[in-house]
This record gives sequence, structure tokens and C-alpha cells, in this order.
Amino acid sequence: MKVAGRWSPNFDVRADNRAPDMVVLHYTGMETAEAALERLQDPKAKVSAHYLIDEAGAVFALVPEFERAWHAGVSSWHGETDVNSLSIGIELANTGHEMGYPDFPAVQIESLIDLMADVATRWPISPARVVGHSDVAPGRKADPGEKFPWKRLADAGHAIWVDPSPLMPGPTLGPGDEGQGVTDLQAALALVGYAIDADGTYGDTTRDVVVAFQRRQRPQSVDGIADLSTLQTLAAYLAAVKSATE
Repeated sequence: MKVAGRWSPNFDVRADNRAPDMVVLHYTGMETAEAALERLQDPKAKVSAHYLIDEAGAVFALVPEFERAWHAGVSSWHGETDVNSLSIGIELANTGHEMGYPDFPAVQIESLIDLMADVATRWPISPARVVGHSDVAPGRKADPGEKFPWKRLADAGHAIWVDPSPLMPGPTLGPGDEGQGVTDLQAALALVGYAIDADGTYGDTTRDVVVAFQRRQRPQSVDGIADLSTLQTLAAYLAAVKSATE
């Protein structure tokens, strides 16, 4: 795998000199990879990532892995809010939801898999700690989105994926609902790693987190409603995470 240097000034020291133990995946949301590279190198933008992969599979390094890149913003995972200090950020060139949201090219994903394998030789990153930007910032971010091929990444050993339960009629949980069923849903999502309190009320935060989980793992329908498919997929996902981390 060939990596080209396009170094960014936008980085600082990881808090407590922590070693990264997770990866956060993004899409650039810009018209071209070159435009994204320029922004990630612009000191006025104050954003960066460790790597960017363009649509043709070319890999660009922007920040050394041992430094803290500025990619996650306001975010949280398993109760830790300085996600930048914990993670390696990888940007995938893709125009995103606001500009047509094309499929991720196979060659781009192959380069991502090669890069993930290379990163794993240096840092102890569990497949359960490979997440999307929307996972650590639900409601604020939608990337890499429901078209990202998580199964392909999981098949290569770099993520967790379970086959989503099919859509089916049945009871649902949604905005305005309250009670033990909502509490159990929130507790399960918190176990995955999402920033959510088990308060028993299905408010905006719960809806946003359900949307994030659906984008990640049940992309057939991303609507923020916890239907039977979402609940069954969530249970299977938690079981897979437990199996992978035992």
C-alpha cells in the first residue's frame, strides 16, 4: 500500500499521551477529494484527520498516528468525550448526503481495508472499536452513512456486523413513548457505546441514537423508530460485540 504525505498543521498532543484504540470513519462531504485535502490542511479550518482515501483508492497521510487529529468534534463513545485522543480518523472522499451520496467505490474500500490492517500492526484496535462519525456524534453527523459497506469491513476482520433482521410488522417504540421498553432500549444502546441515558423517555436524543444505529447496522430503513427489526438487530449486534471482546 502506497501512502502519499499531505501533512496538515491541524493537530496536537493526545491527552495523557494515550495510545489510540479506536478508529472513526468519515466521509468528506465535499465535491472533490482535492478540495477536502486542501481544507484538512488549512490552519484556518482547524480540522484534520490522520488519513484520507480518494475515490480511486489513493491514500493520503495528513497527521502522524501518534498525534491527535481534529476530526470527531463534539463526540462521545462509552462515556469518553475526548474521542480525538482515543482514535485514528480516516476520511473517505464522498460527496455525502447533501450532494447525491454516491456508493463507495470498491477500490476505495479495498484501500481502506489495507490501511486498517496496516494500522492494526501498530495499535490494539478491536473490531468493536471501529465506528462511524455518526456513532460518536448522533444527531449532529450522518457520515459515513447507510451506504457504507460495514459488512465488507467486518468480513476482513476490521468491524462488527450482523445480518439485519428483516423489516416486519409489529409493535414499535418511537418519539413520545415512555416506560420500561424505552429504558431497555436505551440501556442496550448505551452498552453499544452511544451517549444516551436510560431515562425511559423516547425523546430527541433517543431518536437520534436509533437513527445512528440504523445507519450503522440496519440501513434498509433509517427512520429513528425502534421497530422489531431494529430491536432484534440491536440484540444480535450486542451479542456479536460480546463474543468478539471476550
